[in-house]
Amino acid sequence: MGEMLEVPNGPLRHGYTTGACATACTKGALLSLIEQTCVESAEILIPVGESVRFALRDVSYSGTEATASTIKDGGDDPDATHGAIITATVTWTRKRGEVDIDGGVGVGRVTKPGLPIPIGMAAINPVPRKMIREVVEEVLAKYCLTRGVRVVISVPKGEEIALKTLNGRLGIVGGISILGTRGIVVPFSTSSYKASIAYGLSVAKAQDLRTVVLTTGGRSENYAMAMYPELPEEAFIEMGDFIGFTVRQAKRIEMREIRLVGMMGKFSKLAQGVMMVHAHSSSIDFGFLAKVAAEVGVSPAWQTKIQEANTANQVADWMMEWGHREFFDRICWYCCMQVAEQIGGGLRIETRLTTLQGDDLGGAVLDAK
Repeated sequence: MGEMLEVPNGPLRHGYTTGACATACTKGALLSLIEQTCVESAEILIPVGESVRFALRDVSYSGTEATASTIKDGGDDPDATHGAIITATVTWTRKRGEVDIDGGVGVGRVTKPGLPIPIGMAAINPVPRKMIREVVEEVLAKYCLTRGVRVVISVPKGEEIALKTLNGRLGIVGGISILGTRGIVVPFSTSSYKASIAYGLSVAKAQDLRTVVLTTGGRSENYAMAMYPELPEEAFIEMGDFIGFTVRQAKRIEMREIRLVGMMGKFSKLAQGVMMVHAHSSSIDFGFLAKVAAEVGVSPAWQTKIQEANTANQVADWMMEWGHREFFDRICWYCCMQVAEQIGGGLRIETRLTTLQGDDLGGAVLDAK
């Protein structure tokens, strides 16, 4: 996960999850195996209750095995897996009535605790596993078959795609995860981002960590890692714009300390109590920044200038130029107070502000017991 992307103008197109794609490929491959013909499309019912037909490609079959693929269409959602080829290979087994599901090339394996899949298993999440199993059972029942079936899901470029995700830090190695609780990808939805945050926090807890560092993007995370070199990488969580959700999750899973690291733009919003800090959700309140400046002794004339600023970073430059570094500590203090109010206290909160280049501007600590 990196910094949040800009939302395009105009109507947005829905897409489908890797789990839905894997299920459709499984159905198509199994039908091809049973009917001994190349099935060109497969219709499945996704968890939201919608029937969707997927076009299949590269379909092949023999007497014991069949394979089908589809191209993952994420719609207008900025997903690393958009355009990926998802493949299912189904094989008859001797385990009568049993459905065995595994991952092949490009599907990661779980190596750390804290995820909804046990260590050693392919990173195919519970809902896609259920969808795949049910579609196999549905097809077998239609043809009155009780044979055993092995399903292997693969993603030819999955290992390469995984480099664009946080899978490695979560303990998923060798490829991507097969995900999706609803089957549908809502453009610019929060669900996948929030799921990644929640998984990151769970993995941190499973590593016996009780301090996490929450950052607003890749750049601020790099700065945070340099700031807290004593902490392992599992302690660092990119919360993006979802500050409220992340701090509540951290409290829920009983973290003892959260450290927030970010820059003026987003944290000047947090200081006012804005818990979703995307540019499209809220704007900088320069009147608030002028008020904070007044609290640290900035003159009325300069306060007026702050209210006419173009960006929060411009205000930060002025504060340094005018010799009011305590302004940044004050902003951080407000951030701590707002987070404490959001979660109802109960843990130690630290906030650090940096420049765009990573220079430390200031900070504050609140032991919100």
